[in-house]
Amino acid sequence: MRIVVLAGGKSSEREVSMTSGSKIANALISKGHNVLLVDLLVGIPDYSSFDSAYGKYKTEHYEYGVSEVIPNYEQYPGKEIGTNVLEVCGSADITFFALHGGIGENGKLQAIFDVYGIKYTGSGYQSSLLAMDKLISKELMRFHGIPTADWTVVSNSEQAQEIELPVVVKPTDSGSSIGISLVDTEEELKKAIKEALRYSSNSKILVEEKIEGREFSVGVLGNQVLPAIELIPKSGFYDYQHKYQKGRTEEIVPASINDELAERMKKLAFKAHQMLGLSVYSRTDFLVDSNEEVFVIEVNSLPGMTPTSLLPQEAKALGITFEDLCEEIVERSL
Repeated sequence: MRIVVLAGGKSSEREVSMTSGSKIANALISKGHNVLLVDLLVGIPDYSSFDSAYGKYKTEHYEYGVSEVIPNYEQYPGKEIGTNVLEVCGSADITFFALHGGIGENGKLQAIFDVYGIKYTGSGYQSSLLAMDKLISKELMRFHGIPTADWTVVSNSEQAQEIELPVVVKPTDSGSSIGISLVDTEEELKKAIKEALRYSSNSKILVEEKIEGREFSVGVLGNQVLPAIELIPKSGFYDYQHKYQKGRTEEIVPASINDELAERMKKLAFKAHQMLGLSVYSRTDFLVDSNEEVFVIEVNSLPGMTPTSLLPQEAKALGITFEDLCEEIVERSL
C-alpha cells in the first residue's frame, strides 16, 4: 500500500509526534509498504501527489528523538496544514495519524479529511474531540458512572482562592503531561495555573482532586483489551521527561496486580472507549489509591508510538510485534 505517516504539526507535542511517526514509518516499510513520513506543518512544497513525492523522498529508515525541552510551537505562526498535505494524503491509500496535540488530535483534521474523502487511521472527528477535551470527557465519565477525580474549572488564579489543596492543575486540551503541576500550597497553585494557561487553547484550566496512588494504563485494540501496564517514575511524577526519556520510569507489563483489579481496569478502559465512540485503538490512564479504588485520569484517542510508549509494550506482552501492531491499525482503519 501507499501510506502517508502524518506527524509533527503545530503542537507542543510535535517532537513526540515526529518520533512516533518515524517508528511507525519504519515498521510499515519493513512490512513492504511504500511509506512517506510527512510533517503536517511543513508539508511537501514541490510535489502534489504521493507517487511524485515518493519518487523524490523515498527512504528506508527514519530517525527522530524527543529532547528534554518542550518544543515552542509558537515559533511557527500562521498556517497549521503545510503545502500539498491534503493532495499527497488524498492520493495515498491511507494516512496514518501519528499526531499528538493540536488539530491532529482534537478532531479538526479528522473533520477536514472527512470533507475531502481522505482515509485515515484511528477515530473520527467527534470522538477525537470528546477524548481530547478533558472537561467534556470527565463530565461524560461522571454521567456514565466511570470513576474520575473530583474537579473544578478556572480561567485565572483569582478564581482558585477557595480550592482545597492538594490538587493537580492541567490544561483541558493538552497531552503528554505538558502544563501539568502537582500543587500543595496556594503559592504553587497560582504559578501552576499561569503555567497551564500557556498550553491551553481555550483558557480553561482543570483543577483536580489529587489522588495518591499507583499509576496504570490499559490499551484497547479493536475489541481486544490489552494487559495493564504499571508506571513507576524514578522520581517526581509521570511528566513529559519521565514519559519520553529512557530510564526515567520503570514500566511493568503485565502489571503485578491481582486479577480482580486488573479486570476492573480492563472493563473501565473498554467502557470509556465505547462511551466516547472511539474506534480502532485507544489507551486509558488510571490512578489506583491505597484502598484499590480506581480513577480514570484520561482517555487517549491517538496513543504515543515512541520507543518508550505504553500501547506497543502492552501489545508486545500479548505477542503482537510493533510491526504487526502498526499494520493491524491500518487494516482495522480501512
